[in-house]
Amino acid sequence: MTVWQRHLAALTLLTATIFALFWRDAADMAGIWWNSSTFTHCLLMVPMIGWLVAQRTDLLRPLVPAFWSPALLWMAGAGVVWIVGEAAGVALFRQLGLVLMLQGAVGAALGEKLVRGLFFPLAYALLLVPFGEELVPLLQTFTAHISVALLRLSGLAAEMQGVFITTRAGFFEVAEECSGVNFLIAMLAYAVFAAHLCFKSWTRRILFVAAALATTIFANALRAYGTMLAADIWGIEAAGGIDHIVYGWIFFGLVILTVMLVARRWFDRPANDAAVDVSGLGGPPRFGGRAGAVMPLALALPLLFAAWGLLVAGRSAPLPSTMAIEAPPGWRHVAGAGTGWSPRFDGADQVAIRHFARDTGQVVTVAIGGYERQAEGREIVAFGQGAVDPDSKWAWSAALPAVDGAKTERLLHPGPVLRDAATWYVVDGAVTGSARAAKFAELKARLLGGDPRALTLIVSSEVRQGGRDAIKDFISASGGASAMADRALKLR
Repeated sequence: MTVWQRHLAALTLLTATIFALFWRDAADMAGIWWNSSTFTHCLLMVPMIGWLVAQRTDLLRPLVPAFWSPALLWMAGAGVVWIVGEAAGVALFRQLGLVLMLQGAVGAALGEKLVRGLFFPLAYALLLVPFGEELVPLLQTFTAHISVALLRLSGLAAEMQGVFITTRAGFFEVAEECSGVNFLIAMLAYAVFAAHLCFKSWTRRILFVAAALATTIFANALRAYGTMLAADIWGIEAAGGIDHIVYGWIFFGLVILTVMLVARRWFDRPANDAAVDVSGLGGPPRFGGRAGAVMPLALALPLLFAAWGLLVAGRSAPLPSTMAIEAPPGWRHVAGAGTGWSPRFDGADQVAIRHFARDTGQVVTVAIGGYERQAEGREIVAFGQGAVDPDSKWAWSAALPAVDGAKTERLLHPGPVLRDAATWYVVDGAVTGSARAAKFAELKARLLGGDPRALTLIVSSEVRQGGRDAIKDFISASGGASAMADRALKLR
């Protein structure tokens, strides 16, 4: 067996072990690529990475691979990222940890010289991790503001409320699908790839990627503006058909073509340039190690973290038989509250919804989703969970000033009907309106043995029935969100 064959066999063994232990995360990631239009481009990235490696094969073949002990720290760091994702229920961290661990396996089995020679394909693989959907609300807001500005510059009256725009042609929503996040993420992957192939200067590479992303954001806003302008000229139905055709078949291709044509004059990398400069990669390896020392540890690290993940994932604690929601002084129970609304608590062990009113005409709805433990598919912080059910007719409209530290937002129902909602997360006794803080509290509880139970507490009110002011008054009369959570968990 040659030296290269021995090291490639070691890499195959490490890679197979990692996939065998973390197959669920690999399958979840591949499922997202296949099922989500936002990440379909990742299916193309896999053969692209293979092509990048193939480009370098002949150039790297003269190098001598070596077992590399510093890569063990790389794999250990990847394991920490994975265990954080496992404990906090964050798929992004688990999938990032998996990709980092595979990168570390390349370093452990092939050595520093080969890692340097394969640096771009290895780094580019990080873009296989699905991320960026958290940018949707921000991109919706950008698109709405730019569209309204363009409409007004065109002499058309337009009013904006959150992500909803009213013109004389009709009522428009900059929906999640219209945020442009799918094009932005795909453009990031394309721009990084093109920057590597077309530029040698790092300054030009960075400027190209930044300009490509900015162009995508503006172009998406221009598409939304064009849709509303077309609706003003030809009517909403005709504009909808134009939007579908442009958005689905032509739009992204035109943006890429425009970016490349404008940037072409600054390309500074010859077409026949070597894929990688190997002139500085010769000589004996640094920090090399013996197979008998590096490989057992490289195999043990994934096993260690996989076992740790099993330990942090299984604890639960019972909820009270009934989660109490009491009427505070001055308020009374009522049968219903305005236009039908209910939050989404997937996987909850208990759900309680109550309606309350007071003589001033204010009406609120209180909803609690209780979890004996959190896990994949049963988390208080996850896409679609909470006040806005993506499968309902309610849509997010705008963020509002916080009520007692809650995430406070305005929702809109066709009509239109406006509803304000304040959301608190309760994890390990901590009450917060921050999704990030709730995830951190979950991580801490699972790693350090805290209370595994969790609640989502939502108090909402239609604007015509008091809205945010009604929520504020109800919370104040109840003694605060913390007191309500304590009563729901029978802590006092």
